[in-house]
Amino acid sequence: MASQNRDPAVASVAAVRKGAEPSGGAARGPVGKRLQQELMTLMMSGDKGISAFPESDNLFKWVGTIHGAAGTVYEDLRYKLSLEFPSGYPYNAPTVKFLTPCYHPNVDTQGNICLDILKDKWSALYDVRTILLSIQSLLGEPNIESPLNTHAAELWKNPTGRSYSGLQRVCGDCIGLLLHAFPLLLIPYSGR
Repeated sequence: MASQNRDPAVASVAAVRKGAEPSGGAARGPVGKRLQQELMTLMMSGDKGISAFPESDNLFKWVGTIHGAAGTVYEDLRYKLSLEFPSGYPYNAPTVKFLTPCYHPNVDTQGNICLDILKDKWSALYDVRTILLSIQSLLGEPNIESPLNTHAAELWKNPTGRSYSGLQRVCGDCIGLLLHAFPLLLIPYSGR
């Protein structure tokens, strides 16, 4: 019960200092060290509008947060993402998904993201910070030539009849409908 009230930043720093490895007996080694280093780099970066922390003591599963960039239809919106790192990280890309519904040309209804650096353009030089900043940038500058959500791409291509504020209204309406249908989403998760 006490663990549910912990600040994720404090818990993550404590896990890094203890040299915690992922739950479930995952192997110690360079992947864990790399993820510890990336966590510390991200926490020290001071980048506005992005953050990420491991879930509990598992360095291979993180929860990230991205704030919509100013001047975009996503301004003032905040999105949670899941990041799962394979044992071959950083040579293999992590799996990143939106947990918060996001109406966007490059995000499908399951939260999957169409972003080249998470697919065929992945490089071991990328890190969590780069991923989060790239997704934040994608929110305001979608690749409408490669959409996962064709309806959102059409709205983006042809804003006649629907302005950017109309697209923002659709985003807000989706979240409003979700919260109306599932009011328990407003209650903090207690872990029970």
